[in-house]
Amino acid sequence: MSVESLASLSSDLCYDILKRLDGATLASAACSCATFCSISKEERLWEDACTSMWPSTNRDDVKNLISSIGGFKNFYADCFPLIVSKEVPEFHWNDYYDFPEEWTDAEYYGDDDEVENISPSDFVSIVDIRYNDTTICSKVLWGIPNTNSFNGWFYSCPFRIDLLAYSARDEIKLTVTDGLSPVWSMERERKDGKLWQEICDGIRLSWILVNRKAKKAANLSSWSPVGGQRHWPTDNDFLIRFGSILPAKDILPCRVVECILIMKLKLVGSGARTTIELTELSMQLGDMEGSHVNGRNSLLVLRDALGCPRSKNYGAAVESCLRYSKVQSELKEEKMRYENRLDTIWILGSIAACVTFCLYCL
Repeated sequence: MSVESLASLSSDLCYDILKRLDGATLASAACSCATFCSISKEERLWEDACTSMWPSTNRDDVKNLISSIGGFKNFYADCFPLIVSKEVPEFHWNDYYDFPEEWTDAEYYGDDDEVENISPSDFVSIVDIRYNDTTICSKVLWGIPNTNSFNGWFYSCPFRIDLLAYSARDEIKLTVTDGLSPVWSMERERKDGKLWQEICDGIRLSWILVNRKAKKAANLSSWSPVGGQRHWPTDNDFLIRFGSILPAKDILPCRVVECILIMKLKLVGSGARTTIELTELSMQLGDMEGSHVNGRNSLLVLRDALGCPRSKNYGAAVESCLRYSKVQSELKEEKMRYENRLDTIWILGSIAACVTFCLYCL
């Protein structure tokens, strides 16, 4: 259809066309002609796009939240593209092995004054899980749990949000009616991993974090899994990792950290009753050495994350996570070699001292 033909359509008909589009297509259509551009500014269109993408945004309290931070169009523009970090450094051992000696405890763990204006109650988590085209979980968590006092344990202990522990404990399951292939034998599943592959290919996670005070939002998930572990810790358990790489410049010495989103699933049925149950969905932040970031620094990182660069290329988000994991593995391997060299030097030094002592005694 030509631009002239579009211009001849009534506004009602154009609106009817646009309301059938998903958010990404709606944004593209808005660039095609002046009529679509004008109509696409209607908040109702973007509200429909958001609720289709993230069913949890259909709640009245979440609608009010989104309206208070700029509306559904801005919300979609902030949360549909994923965080893509281009700041993951190449591995250079000299950049890492001595940094613990360069940072004092006060520098590493942060200054209380810097987080005075960041309230854990300002953060809202909006979480949706899909399997293929079916939404299996929609949760909203207001605030960050267990942050009662500023000088409490939260600020100095590892940061962690276990979503299922602080929301309604309804059972979240996938069955053969949702498209899962039946598992007739765990022995066969161990060999071919068919169920595991189906889950990894079909499961999608969106974890949107909103800062009500700053009026900003971002999706901290990679949407697709970035890793996982079959049969963890038993044959019936599966662990899937999502996440993103967040900047931590001037917050932590490693300059970037990983937002680690863990989903744990359990096989609770077999055959025609094959059922997978969600048992955990959690968020943590980890530094380059694999240590969990404390609550104080996590608030600073999450605050800055809402201003991160984004991309509609979901593959780029996954790639940044894989690049981070590669550098992290190289660091761990080199650190082990470095420590082994130190152990060898210590042993040789001890032997030399013993030999010297024995010669002196003779």
